Amino acid sequence: MHVCIFSVVVLFSVISEKIKVICEYFPNIQQLRKIFKSLGKLTFFTNNVCFSLNSASHMVVSLVEDYPNYMIINLDKLDYCASLKNLEIISNKQNYKFIQGDICDSHFVKQLFETEKIDIVLHFAAQTHVDLSFVRAFEFTYVNVYGTHVLVSAAHEARVEKFIYVSTDEVYGGSLDKEFDESSPKQPTNPYASSKAAAECFVQSYWERYKFPVVITRSSNVYGPHQYPEKVIPKFISLLQHNRKCCIHGSGLQTRNFLYATDVVEAFLTVLKKGKPGEIYNIGTNFEMSVVQLAKELIQLIKETNSESEMENWVDYVNDRPTNDMRYPMKSEKIHGLGWRPKVPWKEGIKKTNFISHLLG
Repeated sequence: MHVCIFSVVVLFSVISEKIKVICEYFPNIQQLRKIFKSLGKLTFFTNNVCFSLNSASHMVVSLVEDYPNYMIINLDKLDYCASLKNLEIISNKQNYKFIQGDICDSHFVKQLFETEKIDIVLHFAAQTHVDLSFVRAFEFTYVNVYGTHVLVSAAHEARVEKFIYVSTDEVYGGSLDKEFDESSPKQPTNPYASSKAAAECFVQSYWERYKFPVVITRSSNVYGPHQYPEKVIPKFISLLQHNRKCCIHGSGLQTRNFLYATDVVEAFLTVLKKGKPGEIYNIGTNFEMSVVQLAKELIQLIKETNSESEMENWVDYVNDRPTNDMRYPMKSEKIHGLGWRPKVPWKEGIKKTNFISHLLG
């Protein structure tokens, strides 16, 4: 029995994708104690299926397929970006259960913990679309902050043995030269990042006050097959497949670090097994690319052209966001010390992502 994972969210064992989800799993008690030092369940919570990459769905699929003695419970609100198609491969498995629900419903969440006797929580659920956060800031605050508070409070009351909160590199704010480590101050510059930073404070407070075993992760951008097309990579792929231009905010010189889904899932498993309570772990990569270069690489891949002038015909520059950080450079030595490093090269990951996107239309 071994847990390996392919990508972030739900995807993977072969190739799946992510969604924010709640999952629980029951392993053999003896093995669970040896491996995860818990009693037998792992839970992923997902509020909408479009977390930055579908990490949760990838994670759920991997756990269901690789840990048949675990009961995986997947909780999802099924918001606008949700798709249970990512989970069809495991929908009939005996060790998998899907529950539709909202983490902001405190009565429902409390009842869930009482009914399911959850031991471990992996909290992916969140509103994550940065552009949308500028016009729906209060909704982001409600779901990401209040929902997280509801969840961590219920988990604490139920005496859950480990609570992993999935956050983002954007809580640090942007930087042109300084690399952020886990002790760097949080300086978020958009409503999404601000809501995640605030939620982190609530989660961390349960460690400071009660020594409730929480762990926080901060990840770079995740990409892979089946990602909802509001994120930049699936959005560009979808536009180009439909013979439409890539829409770029401002100059397009903003750079982002990209991690393939399977690498992120492995990072979550590493934190699950070896992460220390009360700690924060950056999950990053040194691979960095500007948005305009990303567009050009996808144009080359999908439109099969190397002509600079022809590539420009597939790019449309629009007004920038109110704020748009130039870079999110992170140090990840802390999780490297636990034995995790990204393995999937960009060229390999983006070809797999485009191939699956092409097959699915």
